[in-house]
Amino acid sequence: MEILGYAAALFIGISLGLTGSGGSILTVPILVYLIGLTPVTATAYSLFVVGATSLVGSFKMYRRNLVRFDTALVFGIPSLVTVLFTRAFLIPAIPDILFSLGSLLVTKDMLLMLLFALLMVAASYSMIHQKRRIKPTPQRASIQYGSVIGQGMLVGLISGLVGAGGGFLIIPALVLLTGLDMKVAVGTSLFIIAANSLFGFLGDVLHSSIDWVFLLAFSSLSVAGIFIGTALSTRINGVKLRKGFGWFILAMGLYILLKEIFLR
Repeated sequence: MEILGYAAALFIGISLGLTGSGGSILTVPILVYLIGLTPVTATAYSLFVVGATSLVGSFKMYRRNLVRFDTALVFGIPSLVTVLFTRAFLIPAIPDILFSLGSLLVTKDMLLMLLFALLMVAASYSMIHQKRRIKPTPQRASIQYGSVIGQGMLVGLISGLVGAGGGFLIIPALVLLTGLDMKVAVGTSLFIIAANSLFGFLGDVLHSSIDWVFLLAFSSLSVAGIFIGTALSTRINGVKLRKGFGWFILAMGLYILLKEIFLR
């Protein structure tokens, strides 16, 4: 199973390179079900993997002048603070056993996996349904700072809890609330995700032991997959691929829900 886990790490990067987003949402299930890590450890390691892959992606977008650092700061600072607080204080404060429902014992690990499964279902919806083109706000002067800060905190909370980037939340927020063009929003989103994830990972470094050999090897495979996926993307219909990947994410999310509630 561990060999499959390393192969899946490469797949994470390939899917990210092919679809532009969404691939990293597979990291936690792979780390839990194939590598055998606990959900708490998996969400921590996922932050590093997501951060490393997004950093590579954001650098490629930066070279094409598709990253707005000023907007990233407005959105990213409240998000950074929230994700670090979540990993350093909120996650450790959650008791290992929450409550019981008859014979079902609800634990911290179960809660994190259920939250992650719900996130996968939500993310799959945005991939499966072809959205209408999101129109940016007419003027950058009308940036809704309160909404941007609130959305940044929400993304930080989600990233901190489940170790995912939340790009499907960040990109529409950047377009609608800050007036960015879609391509620039994607590039800026990757930078925000990279900063969020790596900064949030620091919250775990402070109070957890990290298997750096495994983590760096796993992350390196994921990063290598990005370049493979990018090379393949010119030969594959991206719209159909993204929709098919969305159905795969939906199936995975539903499987996790069933496994955690009924098949324990």
